[in-house]
Formats: sequence, C-alpha cells, structure tokens
Amino acid sequence: MGDGRVMARRILLLGGLFVVLLYCGGHQAASQQDSSSIRVNVVLVQLNVAVTDHKGNYISGLRPEDFEIMEDKIPETIATFEEGNERTIRTEPPSADKSSAPASVQDSQATTGVSAMPALQNLGANVYVLFDTSNYMYRGFVFAQDAIADFVRSLEPDYKIAFYSYSRDLSRATTLTGDHMQVLRGVRGSVAGDDAALYNCLLLTVKDAAPLKGRKAIVVFSNGPDNASSVPPENVAELAQSTGTIIYMISTQQAENDPVSNAVFERMSKATGGKAYFAKNWKDEKQAFASVRDDLAHLYSLSYYPQSNPNRGWRAITVKLKGKELEKYHVRTRDGYRLSQQAQTLSENQPDSAVTETAPNPASTSN
Repeated sequence: MGDGRVMARRILLLGGLFVVLLYCGGHQAASQQDSSSIRVNVVLVQLNVAVTDHKGNYISGLRPEDFEIMEDKIPETIATFEEGNERTIRTEPPSADKSSAPASVQDSQATTGVSAMPALQNLGANVYVLFDTSNYMYRGFVFAQDAIADFVRSLEPDYKIAFYSYSRDLSRATTLTGDHMQVLRGVRGSVAGDDAALYNCLLLTVKDAAPLKGRKAIVVFSNGPDNASSVPPENVAELAQSTGTIIYMISTQQAENDPVSNAVFERMSKATGGKAYFAKNWKDEKQAFASVRDDLAHLYSLSYYPQSNPNRGWRAITVKLKGKELEKYHVRTRDGYRLSQQAQTLSENQPDSAVTETAPNPASTSN
C-alpha cells in the first residue's frame, strides 16, 4: 500500500513538472513571437483641400488620381477621397498590416486630423462658431448676431454646429449638436462682455474640435485686436494645423486697420487652409459667412497613411494637381502637422483659467 502511494505521488509530481515546463516553453515562445513582431499604430492624415480657378470659382468633379500629395517630399498614396457632401470613396483597403499600410505614426494618440478607420458614408461637417462678445462689439452686436444666425440656417442639415462666445473667458453656449434651432437660441442669448482674449479662447476651441473625424472648421467673428490673451497666436495656428482644423477669420474694418491683427488673422487662416475676411459693414459680414459656407461645401477631403519617415517633429505637406490641364488651378490646404505628443504639449500650455463653460444642454451631442 505504501509503495502505491509513493508511486502516485511521483506521477503527480512528474505531471505537474510537465505542465510547468509546457507553460514556460509556451510563454517563452509567445515572448519571442511578441519581441519579433512589429506593432503598428496606423493613423490616417486627413486633408481638406479647396481647388479654385484664377477667378476664385470652385473646381468640382476631380478624382483621386488628379491629386499628388507629398509629405516631407515623400510621395503619399490617397486612402480615402470625398468631394463636398458626396459619399466617401475608399481608394485602398485600410489595414494594420505593415505591407498594406506602409507607414505609421507611433506616438500614443494621433492629432493629425484623421481617424484610424474611415467611414464609407459622408460624415457631414463639424462647425464651431466663435463669436466676439467683448467690449469691442457694442456697436455692431445685433448685426453680427443676424449674420451668424443666417449662416447657421444656411448650413446643411447633417452638419453639426457649436456656438461659443468669448470676451476675457470662453463660454460654450451650445456644444456640438445637429439641432440647428438650439444653436440659434444660443446665438440670440449671447451678451456683450469684457476685454478680448481671442487666442486663449480659440486655442480651447481647437482642443474641443481636435478629436473629431471628418471635416471640421472654426469660424471666428472678431471685431478687434486681442488685448487679454497669454497664449501666442502661433501656438493656436500650429495646434490647428496638427489636428486638421480649418480656421476662418471674419473681422471688421477696424481689425483690418490694425496691422498686427490683420497679419495674424491672414497668417493663421492660411496656415490651416482657411481664409480671412474683413467686412466694412453688415452686408459684408453676411457675405463673408456665405463664402465660408460655400467653401465648406466644396472642399475635397483626402486621407493617406504616411510613409515611413524618421522626422519626429514638423512634417511639411504639399498638394498639387496632376496634368497640364489642371496645373493652372489653385490648391489651398494646410501646410503640415506636428506629431501628437508635441502638439498636445502646445495645447497643455494654455491657462485653464481662460475657460468659463455654460452647462451643456442634454439635447446636444458630439462625435
């Protein structure tokens, strides 16, 4: 009986040892497999591109093969293509496999204005209206409200809109929503306030737009220079570029007469692929908003997986049209982006005290 028990114990010990060896061997093999495999965090860089002739008329009907994209002078292959409010075309299948997606940006989160998996349907557009309610606005306040309200009414039903206002602080009167009537109520409820901290508040608005997919734009109405910000406009422009957010600046003749504001508004909008407008009267203001609406409706949205690139900082982007017949047209888009961690560092340097939020409406939604 004793010999039987000893034998049974030996069998159990040998069996346990075999299980341990099997586990260790399998774990070691898995570790070797993990160490030899390539983990690719694939992202898409998204570009919003306007194409116009020498008179400023939009050119429609272009196809993916008509565009040439270079990043740091490296040719890129278009992955998805969309014209205005048309359906998205996928020009190559998305994949996390390195052979089919030859490049990656290996930082933690991409802020290149893209999504990791593009949708086949059109996502509309996300539009943030940032309204100057500082003490510069006392005279033309009602006219500006009317222009913004007309702009909101004119946008496509599938567009999501947010209405923010700013003076010294940012007020998120209406967060991003598809309910345009709710946005109009936010516009009519705005009141004039204090000094103007435009760049502080614009940077916070860019941060709100940064995670969104598809076309996204901030339309700023400013009636005067910034006299209260601690954030330089260069930081705002760079974060907007790196997150694929277009900035349109609509200002008054007063701002155009200020050479500093004039130069900054022009430079910021151009860097992000937008435009700057200087309105002499309320009719010009409405026309400027109508021009922004038309621009959003005619943008080509292109995306690509960036090729392998050792550059871990600012990456320059150029977009051209192919063929002699198309070379005469003008192409407008952002001129580059910075990789995510550095772009996020820029956004973290703004003073949090610049924010005053109204309670979000439960009916509002965001992407």
